[in-house]
Amino acid sequence: QVQLVESGGGLVQAGDSLKLSCVASGRAFSIYSAAWFRQAPGKEREFVASISSSGGRTSYPDSKKGRFTISRDNAKNTVNLQMNSLKPEDTAVYYCAAKISGSLYYDYWGQGTQVTVSS
Repeated sequence: QVQLVESGGGLVQAGDSLKLSCVASGRAFSIYSAAWFRQAPGKEREFVASISSSGGRTSYPDSKKGRFTISRDNAKNTVNLQMNSLKPEDTAVYYCAAKISGSLYYDYWGQGTQVTVSS
């Protein structure tokens, strides 16, 4: 099992940058792939970015490429999401998720951190 705790959310203005962090505790985090998702009010949960257990592979939907960067530090059991040029439509609760490498679904989720971007 692994427990995930996100931090770094807040209220920012359009065009600002924000870095979210997710700290994992429990079993060795280096065996888990990780990802960030987000959910805006009234909308379905949306995939933002993922990273392999070693950090060697990342994946983004086309809409996030160039503005969002996912990274991890297995020595510190952390996964980060750097978000640049934020837009009001980026407003959502951002969730960190993890799964054993090779698993189909993300089994472990954090409680989420709110990001609000004002225009």
